[in-house]
Amino acid sequence: MNICLNDKIFKTLSEVVTEDNVKAYVIGGYIRDCILKRDHPEKDIDIVVIGNGIKIARRVARKLDQNIKVSIFKNFGTAMFRFNEYEIEFVGARRESYSRDSRKPEVEAGTLEEDQKRRDFTINALAVSINNETYGQFLDPFGGLDDIRNKIIRTPCNPDKTFSDDPLRMMRAIRLAIQLNFKIEDDTFRSITANASRIEIVSPERITAELNKILMCGQPSRGFILLEKSGLLRLIFPELDNLKGVDKKDGKAHKDNFHHSLKVLDNISKHTDNLWLRWAALLHDIAKPLTKKYTPGSGWSFHGHEYIGSKMIPDIFRKLRLPLNEKMKYVRKLVDLHLRPIVLSQETVTDSAVRRLLYEAGDDIDDLMMLCEADITSKNEAIKTRHLENFQLVRNKLKETEEKDALRKFQPPVDGSEIMAAFGIKPGKEVGIIKTTIREAILDGKIPNQHDAAWKLMIETGKELGLTPVIDPAE
Repeated sequence: MNICLNDKIFKTLSEVVTEDNVKAYVIGGYIRDCILKRDHPEKDIDIVVIGNGIKIARRVARKLDQNIKVSIFKNFGTAMFRFNEYEIEFVGARRESYSRDSRKPEVEAGTLEEDQKRRDFTINALAVSINNETYGQFLDPFGGLDDIRNKIIRTPCNPDKTFSDDPLRMMRAIRLAIQLNFKIEDDTFRSITANASRIEIVSPERITAELNKILMCGQPSRGFILLEKSGLLRLIFPELDNLKGVDKKDGKAHKDNFHHSLKVLDNISKHTDNLWLRWAALLHDIAKPLTKKYTPGSGWSFHGHEYIGSKMIPDIFRKLRLPLNEKMKYVRKLVDLHLRPIVLSQETVTDSAVRRLLYEAGDDIDDLMMLCEADITSKNEAIKTRHLENFQLVRNKLKETEEKDALRKFQPPVDGSEIMAAFGIKPGKEVGIIKTTIREAILDGKIPNQHDAAWKLMIETGKELGLTPVIDPAE
């Protein structure tokens, strides 16, 4: 296991704990990822000290660099600091006990094995000694190495106790299984299902942090399927859970919108690491349960689901404690517009329709097109090919229109201050009417996106509103 401990930091750690005659071990995800030889290994290094972890943290930090700031958490007996690309946390070996209504444990000093037992999974309970005389010695009391070889997620002790004590571990089990391409051991998964209701004591921020990590996996659908099977999804994300199921009337059925959304998410994940574009893919049909309607002779429809869905995004982001800033607005915009390119691809693509799409999507037009292409989930290759070819026509038209009309970052050629100066008026409804008239004329192709044409239309519209220019239109 010495290959895991070849960084300078471990040499310094070893010197300090050996000088102090204190036993210490590297434990957890860093060791796991070394064994797995992951491309992007854990950058958090957890050190368990049989004794005072805070004291050792301070000594190691001083030896590495006098300017390192050590953060101390006395209530938990932990300390941490950053060094190069690593975040190193020190904790005294401990055992924990939990009250029923809290994830925060009561802690007291314990042995190394008691500390390993409190870990979430066997693959995270592996420890390697950093003392000079036993450097690199591997300690694995719960068979974590075998579980790594067999690609198994399992708890070190009774899973019911593990998940009841800290219910967030249920989310972590699913996330790790997807990240590492492991399987959750049967008894462990049964316990997640049995203890799913305990997730209610976990903060939305913690839950969403795990959801974001699942979303950033190579095939995120697998995580959401496990969340649904375990019963966690309906508790933490009922809007997504509501997409499940297929209704059938008069022999006509609609597709399962839950599995369709996950397929779209997987499709887009092959092409982008943009977390918020992945959120948009997951949520693009979120309003279909609210807009579902059956009409005899026509079948199922979901009219307006894109508009209603966009209205749902702020509340979903608020409940999940996701940012209510430009990220939310971006997701909301893509959900609102996700049918527009599809409509354009099925009809004659008019210049006016393309201009309006460019204007409304702005700089996000390329992401919107990526979402629309990911939304093609038909198993019929001929249908899929036809849709993709149509989307390429839309892309070509978008490019031509953008080069000609520069609408991606549309700014009105005549702004409000010019309108007020031209007519000698103060802010009011007339200014808004003139600006809207100019914008609509540009989008409809009646005038070019140029200052002179917009100025001329401004004067004409102002006169129709009873305004008299105070600036010579020729100036």
